[in-house]
Amino acid sequence: MSKCPVDHGKQPPSESSCPVDQNTRSTWSTLFGKGGPPSNPSSLSTDREVSSIPRTDNENWVYPSEVQFFAAMARKNHNPHGPDMKTIVPIHNAVNERAWSEVMKWEAGRGGDRCGGVKLVNFKGRPNDMTPKARVMSLLGSVPLRYSAPFDRHDWIIDRCGTRIRYVIDFYTGRSAGASSNNVSFYLDVRPALDNWEGVRMRVENVIGDLFGLRDNGSPASQSQPRSQ
Repeated sequence: MSKCPVDHGKQPPSESSCPVDQNTRSTWSTLFGKGGPPSNPSSLSTDREVSSIPRTDNENWVYPSEVQFFAAMARKNHNPHGPDMKTIVPIHNAVNERAWSEVMKWEAGRGGDRCGGVKLVNFKGRPNDMTPKARVMSLLGSVPLRYSAPFDRHDWIIDRCGTRIRYVIDFYTGRSAGASSNNVSFYLDVRPALDNWEGVRMRVENVIGDLFGLRDNGSPASQSQPRSQ
């Protein structure tokens, strides 16, 4: 089983890292944690969930356990709280799965099944590099569900039968409109980067599909979680 070291720190992501970095996890801790004094992680689970995201070595990426998540945040002096891990870890895993499902929507019908399926090669967290689209969306105030600027950005490199495609993922967080003000949601804007002709072609086809109703428009990827008072 492939490992998923949690403490990525400032090192470049390795082939065995899980595809959400430490800065993103710290943000999730701020959003979903109840806070309080640091606690002993002895009661936390050591179980790890195998993701649905294939790697290039014919195994799948593996998510960190509650204990690993806690330890990684402690090493980075993020003042983790043990009870929060039982909320944060499932969110971490669910957001990864959602991101991959959005990638798969783009990849549908593009031939990846001919070689055993599309695989995630590597990733890079770029929280300080706002994409042009995110910048424009934020300035115009048109981000779905009243979201502010993205709190993180990742670039995922996938392999489709020898063709490498870079996907850009903007992570937004905000509150859904409605009576309840305690629903904190995630929105993932996933799309191919415009750094090669394949990415450009996919984006153009997507626009044409939207204009003429040729593409199935799913709802924006989101993850909602009640926030404790």
